Amino acid sequence: MADNLDDGTTTSFDRQDDVSTLRMYALRVVYFGNFVFLGVNVWPRLINPAKPMDAMTGVAFAFWAALSTLCALGLRYPLKMLPVLFMQLFYKAVWLLAVALPLWSAGQWSSGTAGMFKVFLAGAVADLLVIPWPYVFANYVKTPGDRWRSANQPSHTIVASPTRIAGN
Repeated sequence: MADNLDDGTTTSFDRQDDVSTLRMYALRVVYFGNFVFLGVNVWPRLINPAKPMDAMTGVAFAFWAALSTLCALGLRYPLKMLPVLFMQLFYKAVWLLAVALPLWSAGQWSSGTAGMFKVFLAGAVADLLVIPWPYVFANYVKTPGDRWRSANQPSHTIVASPTRIAGN
């Protein structure tokens, strides 16, 4: 369905009704998978660690715990929580390109890296498949962004005259 925007242009896929029910369920499956499978693996290690974690491992586990928790909101609000899936897609893509590929190229591929590679690749592909890209384009690319100042604050436009600029 197409809607008219204030500037006279039209967009499609700019409302929840424009995303199919099947796609909404697919999004919920991904959110549920993240919530359950990531949560089951991360939260126990954070709550009751066998030994203290080093700082970077702690950062990774804290990030994954937050991601799994936010995915619970995605079950109720699959479109509003799309930025969580964008973040997941982007961090996995960055890891695949900046960490896994150099390790593979250098011949330093371990079984742990191979396992992580499979999980990250499957997650990135799932995100690419379930994200409703026409909706994303209509709502995150074509739609004007939120304002930068208070709606009550007057905007002052300063116009310089050519004579002042030239020094006359």
